[in-house]
Amino acid sequence: MKNKIEKFLVDNKLASENKIIAVGFSGGYDSMALLNILAELAKKYKFKLIACHLNHNWRAKESQNEMQNCENFCKMYNLEFYTETLSKDEKQTETRARELRYDFFERVINKYNADALLTAHTKSDTAETLVYRLIKGTGIKGLQGISPKLNKIYRPMLNISRQEIEKYCIENNLQPNVDSSNQNNKYARNYIRNKVLPLFKEINPQYENALNSLSLLAYEEEQIIKEYINKLNIYNNEKIITAVFKDLSDFMKKRVIYEIFVKYDFEYTQERIENVLKFIHENLNSKSGKKTSLNSHDWLFVNSEFIEVIGKINKIKTEIEIKSEGKYKFENYEFIIEKCNKIPDKFPKDSEYKAYIEINEIDFTLRTRRNGDIIQPLGANNKTKLKKYLINKNIPQHQKDNIILLCKGSETLWVSGYGISEKIKVVNKCTHVLTLKKREDTIC
Repeated sequence: MKNKIEKFLVDNKLASENKIIAVGFSGGYDSMALLNILAELAKKYKFKLIACHLNHNWRAKESQNEMQNCENFCKMYNLEFYTETLSKDEKQTETRARELRYDFFERVINKYNADALLTAHTKSDTAETLVYRLIKGTGIKGLQGISPKLNKIYRPMLNISRQEIEKYCIENNLQPNVDSSNQNNKYARNYIRNKVLPLFKEINPQYENALNSLSLLAYEEEQIIKEYINKLNIYNNEKIITAVFKDLSDFMKKRVIYEIFVKYDFEYTQERIENVLKFIHENLNSKSGKKTSLNSHDWLFVNSEFIEVIGKINKIKTEIEIKSEGKYKFENYEFIIEKCNKIPDKFPKDSEYKAYIEINEIDFTLRTRRNGDIIQPLGANNKTKLKKYLINKNIPQHQKDNIILLCKGSETLWVSGYGISEKIKVVNKCTHVLTLKKREDTIC
């Protein structure tokens, strides 16, 4: 078992010095065996190991004891241990628990700048997942089971059975947590594990291998479908081109939506796919776009240009006074205002985040939009609401709040990436150049 996990780390370039590896550690048989093996491999390969435990707080004292057992285990092996406890008010469902667990994993990855977070999903979990998806309704892609890698989350035990893990724990005198809720068959996965799969075993003692073989065949079929989808040229920087999507058959449209759910590891059913398709059809001619919720923090955004998944965007509230020439840090960007020494033969496009202007004094504010903002668009005789200006530019709704503006009071003079005001256009002589660019010290 150790050799299989070591090979996985080597194959995925994680078995090396200076790597930071986090492990989802419930303290059960699977995760304790994984962490035990990783602790040994960390000494060999010199990577940093962090155990992270999410206390779902469903079983009061039992949950606290499990957390303490995890912490004691980490102290024994001198491993860093990080834990969070969920509110008792959280909805106690499998779907919600999974969402919160992966939210927690993302926080851990960001907190430690981890190269990877490993979970202890096994061959047995793959079998449970396949049966669960079959009951819920799945396609060929769903038959592939659990993915060995999703972004920075890796699953190195998918070719290891639960029986192998239990044997390893006994042989190495490990004392894992035994989650009493695993016997509660009101949860679908528990019912499958405790009631359904034992019947499979009666028919075929090697059912796990058979289901994993099915998973491999589904994978091969998927590669054929992917080759076909790639030839459709439907994507532009991972966004779906609306005009191309419109011309697809309904069967292929559903398949493309299905790809979205699987790519981002969202829970899906045929009904959800149908609902998303209906939403897209209703909004694919929208200029500013509409969005619909996919989970607690992700949405599907649709407009006449693109269809894409967007996450929660926190509005930038920073404001900076611009009183002189120079460079200014603004969030992840650098704003530069400097004297114009030479007028270019050709003025830059608005989308280049550069503008040549004519002004008498430097007294501005760099910020994002506020209620009541106005602008006199280049070439216009009158002022208009900034809100209307952004609508006319067909800017997606979720991008509007974080567009960086150069303002004087409530009047916008430069909408970075989209255009300048009539008030600062060059009439007699170019006095200054405005530039906005990503800071070099920022990790994108």
